[in-house]
Amino acid sequence: MTTERECDQLLVERVQAGDRQAFDLLVAKYQRRLMRLVSRLVHDPAEAEDVVQETFIKAFRALRHFRGDSAFYTWLYRIGINTAKNFLVTQGRRAPTSTEADAERAEAFDDADSLRDINTPESVLASKQIAYTVNAAMEALPLELRTAIVLREIEGLSYEEISEVMACPIGTVRSRIFRAREVIAEKLKPLLDFPVDKRR
Repeated sequence: MTTERECDQLLVERVQAGDRQAFDLLVAKYQRRLMRLVSRLVHDPAEAEDVVQETFIKAFRALRHFRGDSAFYTWLYRIGINTAKNFLVTQGRRAPTSTEADAERAEAFDDADSLRDINTPESVLASKQIAYTVNAAMEALPLELRTAIVLREIEGLSYEEISEVMACPIGTVRSRIFRAREVIAEKLKPLLDFPVDKRR
């Protein structure tokens, strides 16, 4: 059975051989995922759409150099993130750089599981409040942290894939995800520590 990566590689080879329709298939496959990622970094929907479009144009132009050392989508995400960063810089909206957390502390972070279990609260109101708080906390994160946590928790990429996409060591990825989770957990603490009986 053919893997997603192998399917993408076949399409890439078709594009490299001059088949433009094969690129349209790649765009159709990744447009929504890329838009979801970019809109987490560039908040204005029209601007995010422009960044996505520019990403695909850059990818198309650079595709002849793509050798398949990484999966197509990690390569595409890297282009998307860099395009979004460049866009933010040209708009004068550079996000603050993050302070790196200790990688060992990242390994020992215990609250990550509770972050994943937040979608089972007692009431719809509480879950909406939690979702709002998580989104607000993510939006407030420095760009590097936000990118890492979005790739991990929303896109479901592995640490290795995120390391490729963000062009940084796995230890840095781990510490960025750790810091992001720590900030989000801190913002959630008042909601999650609230006594259950008073929440009714």
